[in-house]
Amino acid sequence: MSTQTFTLPDVGEGLTEAEIVTWRVAPGDAVAVNDVICEIETAKSLVELPSPHAGTVGELLVEEGRTIDVGTPIITFVTETPAPAAAPAPAAPAAEEGSGSVLVGYGSGAEATSRRRRPAERPVRSTVGVIAKPPIRGLARDLGVDLTQVAPTGADGEVTRDDVMKHAEQASVFRNIQTPEWGDVREETVPAPQAAPVGLARGISPAPVGADESRTESIPVKGVRKATSSAMVQSAYSAPHVTVWKEVDATRTMELVKRLKASPDFADIKVSPLLIVARAVIWAVRRTPMVNAAWIDTADGAEIAVRHYVNLGIAAATPRGLLVPNIKDAQDLGMKDLARALNRLTTTAREGKSTPADQQGGTITITNIGVFGMDAGTPIINPGEAGIVAMGTISQKPWVVNGEVRPRWVTTVAGSFDHRVVDGDGMSRFIADVAAVLEEPALLVD
Repeated sequence: MSTQTFTLPDVGEGLTEAEIVTWRVAPGDAVAVNDVICEIETAKSLVELPSPHAGTVGELLVEEGRTIDVGTPIITFVTETPAPAAAPAPAAPAAEEGSGSVLVGYGSGAEATSRRRRPAERPVRSTVGVIAKPPIRGLARDLGVDLTQVAPTGADGEVTRDDVMKHAEQASVFRNIQTPEWGDVREETVPAPQAAPVGLARGISPAPVGADESRTESIPVKGVRKATSSAMVQSAYSAPHVTVWKEVDATRTMELVKRLKASPDFADIKVSPLLIVARAVIWAVRRTPMVNAAWIDTADGAEIAVRHYVNLGIAAATPRGLLVPNIKDAQDLGMKDLARALNRLTTTAREGKSTPADQQGGTITITNIGVFGMDAGTPIINPGEAGIVAMGTISQKPWVVNGEVRPRWVTTVAGSFDHRVVDGDGMSRFIADVAAVLEEPALLVD
């Protein structure tokens, strides 16, 4: 018998730390190679960590909710014989439903499948008597869903991903039926990730020393929020932003979306105005390539890398925070394939299954603030890119057509650009091109 200590591995994302979200084992549990021992959250993804050993769990060395550095001991195992050293496990793409982003551990996938115990054999340590896989529990936690209130439809009364998503959607509808009442707490302070005093919130003076701590809430800055804040500060204070925008008559775009929805060719594909915006951006990039470039600092000064491909990023608000997964080589996709890619990207992001690879290598981004009812905005450029397009809400407004005022579907297209890379004429030409396609989608026909 020997004791093996397992340290937090480098999950292959170029990151240096992660949070232990949930332990899936307890001291005394029997585990096989590749059994999931815990769920960790990095700045980019939620990952299930597999066991590198077969044996018995000895001690859990890190408590849930704690953020630790790569290389920190997290668990010990009691094994029959010392296990050989193993290389850090790389991150694998999300697999089948319920798998999430999984670290493929030690041994082949087939070996892992055959050696894993079935769910019925796993010890259950949930605080509620609900049958649900660990990724489903994680999804429910992210969406604020109480699993005890979810009606299960799976085999043997198991709660499925669809059950959780349906419950969350219904809860969202009911929450918006009426305006919530004011609570007792007058302000909420979210501290910055340093020890400096928190600034004023909503114009209210900070509470004096010794004030009732029950009236404020401290939210740790970590995971996606920490990564997002760092990236946005870096972008805002390193790239000189300039924003331009144009109001657009998008009536013909809405007519096209309506026709596509009714087309048998798109019967199994969700179609929205975002599809036309995406095609418009790709089309406009060809005419103004500098918006798809990147500023790169070098030992000799700097250079501009102009990409002749489009990895189209879509900013997605998810339960874990803002993510920007991208569609690789979007310039090669036709209308149907691009629509399918957008559907996969948004669904995967919403379910918390976007992998680090999904979020790397973007060249230009679209943020659809219209889904929140916003008309326009001044978005911050995603680091490593030179441009971002913000799409406002599309609503009917009075519009002058041939000297007559008519109701038209109107939106605003805005774009922020790195002025080191793109000059004013390039910014204006690019946004004008995007607007032109929304006004007349026939321009997309070569």
